[in-house]
Amino acid sequence: MTKDKGIDIVVLDMPLLDTRRGKDLMGTFLSDIVLQVLSFVAENERTNIRQRQAEGIAAAKAKGVKFGRPPLPLPDNFYELHKAWRTKKLTLKQAAAACNMPVGTFYGKARKFENED
Repeated sequence: MTKDKGIDIVVLDMPLLDTRRGKDLMGTFLSDIVLQVLSFVAENERTNIRQRQAEGIAAAKAKGVKFGRPPLPLPDNFYELHKAWRTKKLTLKQAAAACNMPVGTFYGKARKFENED
């Protein structure tokens, strides 16, 4: 059972929602119904916005629009450092540091490079 905390809602544009007046059963009932209807309308509108957004993204992708930040080019020394790493002359951490990139990024770029062959 919830306990009423006695908080009043005042909506200036909609006197029907003013809970300071009509504290009887009918006034409370009407306020609750109006709030439920407005909540339903807001939720439906948010769902419609998400759907339209998804459709817009799908249409843009179909036209070939690329999303996100463009990838940075590989450093000039990447290929030689990759070879040194694969021949165990360098550790993964050393190779990544020499390329000025995080270990995960270096490893991902290395895997992509190896899969292109």
